[in-house]
Amino acid sequence: MTEADVPRWEKRFRAGRVGLPEWAEDAPDRCVVEATVAGVLEVHSFEAASGELRRLTDRPEGTSSATIDHAGEFVWWFDDTAGDEYGVWRRQPFGSAPRTSVEDPLGLPPAYPAGLSMGRSGVVVVGSQDDDYGTRIDVVRDGRARRVYEHREDAWAGDLSPDEQWLAIAHSEHGDSRHPDLRVLLLADGYTVAELSDGPGKGVSPLGFSPVLGDPRLLVEHERYGRAELLVLDVLTGAETPVELGVPGEVAGAEWTRDGSGLVVLLDHEARTLAHRVTLGTAAVEAIGPTTGSVGGATARPDGDVWLTWSSSATPSVVRNLAGDVLLRAPGEPAPESVEVRDVWVEGEGGRIHALLRLPAGADGPVPVPLPLVVEVHGGPTAHDTDAFRPYCATWVDEGFAVVQVNYRGSTGYGSVWRDALEARVGHVELADIAAVADHLVAEGIADPRRLVLAGASWGGFLTLLGLGTQPQRWVLGLAGVPVADYVAAYEDEMEGLKAFDRSLFGGSPSEVPEKYADSSPLTYVDAVTAPVLVLAGRNDPRCPIRQIDNYLERLDARGATHEVYRYDAGHGSLLDDERVRQMRVELDFVRRHLL
Repeated sequence: MTEADVPRWEKRFRAGRVGLPEWAEDAPDRCVVEATVAGVLEVHSFEAASGELRRLTDRPEGTSSATIDHAGEFVWWFDDTAGDEYGVWRRQPFGSAPRTSVEDPLGLPPAYPAGLSMGRSGVVVVGSQDDDYGTRIDVVRDGRARRVYEHREDAWAGDLSPDEQWLAIAHSEHGDSRHPDLRVLLLADGYTVAELSDGPGKGVSPLGFSPVLGDPRLLVEHERYGRAELLVLDVLTGAETPVELGVPGEVAGAEWTRDGSGLVVLLDHEARTLAHRVTLGTAAVEAIGPTTGSVGGATARPDGDVWLTWSSSATPSVVRNLAGDVLLRAPGEPAPESVEVRDVWVEGEGGRIHALLRLPAGADGPVPVPLPLVVEVHGGPTAHDTDAFRPYCATWVDEGFAVVQVNYRGSTGYGSVWRDALEARVGHVELADIAAVADHLVAEGIADPRRLVLAGASWGGFLTLLGLGTQPQRWVLGLAGVPVADYVAAYEDEMEGLKAFDRSLFGGSPSEVPEKYADSSPLTYVDAVTAPVLVLAGRNDPRCPIRQIDNYLERLDARGATHEVYRYDAGHGSLLDDERVRQMRVELDFVRRHLL
């Protein structure tokens, strides 16, 4: 196949990818960044001054979790087995070649990661999780570990203060990991110096200490007033200073400016994420960077500039500064562009539902022709779809489909009440919103009711299987990637952090509230599935393990139901372009055979 023969959709999946560089506090020209090389996502060192990008890791399954120390001497990356997310932190010298001088300086047993923070003196704070003990947080210096926290419930290590006095953690000792509490420990002995809890159903999380040495201020995210907002906590006095933004949206991320005088804040509002600069003490809030599309991440630089990643549904992601200069380009040819999204608002049983609609070029005339529709359901569920570049959605548009993404109840970005509404009846609440949007598009003449495809991965895969069983008259086809299929078996086999999440979501474990898990499990409704269904599953997936998927497939087999399964050798997704392309081809082939 020549370059000219490669379809546009495949070029998007194979186009180079690059993330937001993370720079060293004391050597800001030295950065670590994740980027593709030869179709595999790997960790790279990046010299900002020269623009040099040098590959650091080389693993068959790729590498996607990394950080850099304060001095810029070492890059740290997480080493698991074939995507199972269970492993150890390793480090190697900045700028070194793959497999060169790689070491395990912590000497801790393999576990699921639960936070990593480093100090200038060489101290490392590492959080870990395991089925046997829950969560542990250790302080490691010169290869010797000292435990400062341990609990059966979910927790994670947040930030270490610049003077290495205090460690901020988030924990769910109260049993609700969806709404954590905050604690600040004295690093020397683990003594609690500050705590913050807003009570049931209201989470508080540490975002970071002021970068100024000796400054006791900690930036905190809270939801006291029904959405994610900010305050500054003085950990010595307990004084709280609200950060009043006065602009629409809820906080999606925030970090300090390097002099500690202000913040760079990302705000989600109606499926767009935009950046703002806040000057503390003056209440000045300034919009910065792009005013359309979505900012995927931002970091404040010592010179006052801000680096950020940005994309829109039509335009692939780039790394740029506030002047609009492109700072770092992914290797190879850029991805072909796609179409802009359109906002759709639909009245649902729980309030107005926001969705993003993509239509093929030329399909928006005065009398739209009903189109096949892919309802692409996001994962999480604590996430939401934004006006951002998605090769998956663009592929279906190229194929002549309308594509809609629904920010159902359970999604972030629309307030705490909307996010937590799914707890009333997990899965069924989200599907009611998804169905309302699909029905609206049918009524508007945009979607053909005979060609409605329900598709999604992770939580989206779970909702796809649940929707096929509880709304069999609506969906003509289902595409379920790495789904929860048998909720009880999934709970038994999944990683410890997700067990805590499920207990928070359902109000207990399967042994404590069996009726709730049964009501929300796709396996309960498998005998009602009439639509052909394709299931994609990772053999090493710790989030949606393979056994519970096999249980569901066996029930389909027993009925002789039309279904296919595609298994791949990775975890909850793949970092390899070849594998991502293979999976897209499998979905396209399945739909072409069963729908068109």
